[in-house]
Amino acid sequence: MNNSYNWYSTLIKPLWSPPSWLFGPVWTFLYILIVISFVKVFIMGWKKEIAFLVVLPFILNLIFNFAFTPLQFGLKNNLLAAIDILLVLGTLIWLMVAIYPHAKWIAYIQIPYLLWVSFATVLQLTITYLNR
Repeated sequence: MNNSYNWYSTLIKPLWSPPSWLFGPVWTFLYILIVISFVKVFIMGWKKEIAFLVVLPFILNLIFNFAFTPLQFGLKNNLLAAIDILLVLGTLIWLMVAIYPHAKWIAYIQIPYLLWVSFATVLQLTITYLNR
């Protein structure tokens, strides 16, 4: 992991890039919200209270979210990480729209996640561009 940190620290980043220490606390808070809301959605899906097409974007979002770190820091591939974070953002918007008619609070609890992923998407796209 130290090698990955060293690699990331050598990348050209915009001046508005947050300090590295900020990512851990932010993601810890977001993962608490994600676990609460996603577990509720999966239970609703299991009980057939919502259709699989409502659950699907939640599943895809988790897959894309968990893929980011191996792509960015394992493969050290900014382009794949940029594509992945666009998929995280897209599935996040999709899941918010899909769940809203069934459980508005689950859509609302995603707002901090949406704000951070929107920022992280712009940051990743910028880093990818600056390091092409």
